[in-house]
Amino acid sequence: MTPTLFALTGFVAWSLALLVLMETIRSKMVMTGEVKANGFNPENSNLSPFMQRLARAHANCVEGLPIFGGLMLIAVVAGQSAVTDSLALVFLCARVVQSLIHLSSLSAIAVTLRFSAFAVQMAIAVYWAFGLLTAFS
Repeated sequence: MTPTLFALTGFVAWSLALLVLMETIRSKMVMTGEVKANGFNPENSNLSPFMQRLARAHANCVEGLPIFGGLMLIAVVAGQSAVTDSLALVFLCARVVQSLIHLSSLSAIAVTLRFSAFAVQMAIAVYWAFGLLTAFS
């Protein structure tokens, strides 16, 4: 498995792990009668701050998947994974760090660190996009 495919799989698995965590907590809340089954807002705005951050961390992954995952998939399908392989694991680590910071705090320093992790991902994606466009021309 190439680093790109590993990172893409890891990205999808991380998104799934956040979803499973959220739905496990929600299921417990329903089973204990804390919240009715139809009592959840999509963004968890009627729940704890942690649950709100968890919903946003998961949404951030889902929102980024078409862009970041798309670039990785294009590279693999086109036989150009050399463009993405060198930074694929850096990308995955930055994504996980972003989510973990998001889950832990909304303090000013945490938000700055979280954005920094996202900025790393954006810079990598721009590099990949340029590299792929160059390889195809």
